[in-house]
Amino acid sequence: MTFSSDPARRRQALLLLLGLVVVWGANWPIMKVGLAYVPPFWFAALRLALGAATLFGLLALLGRLRLPPRADLPVLMSVALLHMAGFLALANLALLTVEAGRSAVLAYTTPLWVAPAAVLLLGERMTRLKALGLLLGLGGLAVLFNPLDFAWQDRRQLFGNGALLLAALLWSAAILHVRRHRWSASPLDLAPWQMLLASALLAAAALPLEGLGWARWSWELGAVLAYNGPLASAFCFWAAVMVARDLPSITTSLGFLGVPLFGVLVSTLWLGEPLSASLLLGLAAILGGLALVNLADQRRARGGVCG
Repeated sequence: MTFSSDPARRRQALLLLLGLVVVWGANWPIMKVGLAYVPPFWFAALRLALGAATLFGLLALLGRLRLPPRADLPVLMSVALLHMAGFLALANLALLTVEAGRSAVLAYTTPLWVAPAAVLLLGERMTRLKALGLLLGLGGLAVLFNPLDFAWQDRRQLFGNGALLLAALLWSAAILHVRRHRWSASPLDLAPWQMLLASALLAAAALPLEGLGWARWSWELGAVLAYNGPLASAFCFWAAVMVARDLPSITTSLGFLGVPLFGVLVSTLWLGEPLSASLLLGLAAILGGLALVNLADQRRARGGVCG
């Protein structure tokens, strides 16, 4: 058994999973608010720097702060570059023009791209259940981009939506590397180093692209950064490790589907974003597809046969 059989630890893990869904889901409209004060690359760099500082402090208190092993440097760099720096930079750029709820849905299409890539690159089997999930998810994307509801003539919308899909692809590439990597240190031990590297890369890109004259400090921006650094970055990464340790993987993977769902809900209630029929139908199809892909992955992990 790879998860905890202690009822108290499992209850704690379920609460952490609920917290993850709430914090990460609500962060999509919160990031959109923050981008009114800070340009995209600087916002991502500041968020990751605060998250790194928080996790460095946590690991120091736990007596686990040490340099990353040389064997983990490839995965450290790939996660920092693709998932953290690349994903956040593209997501922030997209949020300048795309609604927060729609952004959350498109960004969380990652498992749809992991599934066929794992078949081609890792030799995994494309089962009927996984293929059905992939088709259902792609059908949801088709609904979101149907000509009756999407402004194909708006270049800003095209760029923003394309950036979100590219962000999901970068995250998928990082996941594929994580699956193949043989870990020496734990993901939690590597996380602050990954955040520090990603923050430095984003700052290096931000200097020539966005300059230094952008600062519009306010209490609202301080609250947004406090939420994004210690909470949405540091806490959520730690909580994700704890949840993966103490809950069955199927519970964890399906639980994370609540993030885009909650993101759409908060974006509607807080920012007043419309709930169009296309968004609801696309969201339902994508979440259904992701659920089937996750179920197929868990059956494969248990050695079962998918029909």
